[in-house]
Amino acid sequence: MMKILYATSEAVPFCKTGGLADVAGSLPAALAEQGAEVAVVLPLYQRVKERFGSQLTFECYDYVDLAWRHCYCGLFSLEKDGVTWYFLDNEQYFNRPDLYGYMDDGERFGFFSRAVVRMLPRMKFWPEVIHCNDWQTALVPIYLKDDSVREERYRSIKTALTIHNIEYQGRYGRETLGDLFGLDSGWAEDGTILMDEDVNLLKGAILCADAINAVSPSYANELKMAYFAHRLENIMRRCAYKLSGVLNGIDMKLYDPAADQRITARYSVEDMSGKAADKAELQKLMGLREDPNVPIVALVSRLVSHKGLDLICEVLHDMMELPMQLVVLGKGDQRYEEFFHWAAQQYQGRMAVRLDYNEALSMAIYAGADLFLMPSKSEPCGLSQMIAMRYGTVPIVRETGGLKDTVHPYEAWRDAGNGFTFANYASSDMLHVIREAVYLYKDYPDAFARLRRRAMECDFSWARSARDYLRIYASITGQAWSASEAEAAPTEPEHPFEEPPAAESVTAAEETAAPAEAAAEEPVPVEKPAPAEEKPVKKAAAKKTAAKKPATKKTAAKKPAAKKTAEKAPAKEKPAAKAAVKTEKSTKKGPAAKTKKETAE
Repeated sequence: MMKILYATSEAVPFCKTGGLADVAGSLPAALAEQGAEVAVVLPLYQRVKERFGSQLTFECYDYVDLAWRHCYCGLFSLEKDGVTWYFLDNEQYFNRPDLYGYMDDGERFGFFSRAVVRMLPRMKFWPEVIHCNDWQTALVPIYLKDDSVREERYRSIKTALTIHNIEYQGRYGRETLGDLFGLDSGWAEDGTILMDEDVNLLKGAILCADAINAVSPSYANELKMAYFAHRLENIMRRCAYKLSGVLNGIDMKLYDPAADQRITARYSVEDMSGKAADKAELQKLMGLREDPNVPIVALVSRLVSHKGLDLICEVLHDMMELPMQLVVLGKGDQRYEEFFHWAAQQYQGRMAVRLDYNEALSMAIYAGADLFLMPSKSEPCGLSQMIAMRYGTVPIVRETGGLKDTVHPYEAWRDAGNGFTFANYASSDMLHVIREAVYLYKDYPDAFARLRRRAMECDFSWARSARDYLRIYASITGQAWSASEAEAAPTEPEHPFEEPPAAESVTAAEETAAPAEAAAEEPVPVEKPAPAEEKPVKKAAAKKTAAKKPATKKTAAKKPAAKKTAEKAPAKEKPAAKAAVKTEKSTKKGPAAKTKKETAE
């Protein structure tokens, strides 16, 4: 059984400021379900003590050295969902109303990282992997390397680092290296932790960790580009050999419109009547005109520039000329708060703004809105679009990071996709897809209902992500991880969020177009060998292909063997060959599937 210690600065349900808390609250339990032994460690904040203090068990205390400081550290625990939750206590650093935003944050999380390493002997197991998250735990891989020089027991521990947002790197003056973090000057002299003459904790962790991952495959690729990497692109390219992208998930039980007690009316894919009631309640709650025929476009976000708010500011008046209502919930930069406050006064009854973050109101918006706008300049993963889809609120997003990986553009010609997307960071492009979405809702309600249904049926559970993380852990520890459960599962569609088209859906026109499409594609990959009893059937089909059209390179290689087997196969098995080919075709997608069908015929 693999032993994983997950180090994080926040986690649901204990404390939350952003998406990291949602990930840390769900992933450990999903890993435990896959058979790993998992513990999570985070600071014992004031709000955690107030809400969960009576449930915590005191384990022990010790003293942790951070440079010249000799600090008390208490260890508390709690068992929940098959996971052991550890809390590190130090009132000087963590008994404060907020999680972040203090001038001594570097010292606070330097202590936390040091305590994670030094308190390991006090925990119930010795971890094989410590999974760190963002700059707040970036010193853990560095301290492990530093301590392993003197103490052999630390050499067995491997580290994985997840980058949730590379913009936040933990940068401090060079003088903090020894005085604050207690590290030797050699860490700066060899360039490991130093960047632009500053201590850069995230850079040091990227170089020291055994594996790095971003929170979506697209974001992992973007981190190698200067536009997204905030000056760390060269480091990311240098460490590309240990970089991967694992898409985040959401808690499918917590975010379930059929059972969620936080919303006015429950509903499901099969019965959407409650969605209309939630929409009416949202309009009433926000002071909007109660009109079921006008789509509500919602924005729930921190009001900061990388969320793409400049695009909205540029074309807001054009947006409000459309037959739609706009709801904005969030807080952030003053210039955006002032703009939205002013705009709401111009469009009373059609636009509502709440400059705050309220969990209950955000759920009312997810459930009651029709469209969800995320025009982000960059978005490592994004959870809001997944939650919105779960509640039947169709997303409108820019194709970046996790938004690109989870939202696929609506295509009217084949009635496909689960949302609306635009690629260029341009207000005109955003306005175009908003207009398309609004008029689809207004003029083609049946098509919009099918689009909404596809969005709600997407699987964003943590099970898939947990398997990907376990493969990463296995690769760095050298352990054999049994993936038998995943491999025994039925063949999955090529993309995890789209269903493969059924075999019967291929029209005659598509069959005619197949040869032209196949010519533009690469040759069909060689299929895996079938079980022994089926080989004669498939090879007989191969012989039939050779007689009808010239073979590609890969078919030609198989031709002699196919011919020989076909001669031995009884004539009565030929119909079975066609059935076998039809079965294979139903599991394929796109031109490759069509080529296979044409070849068999």
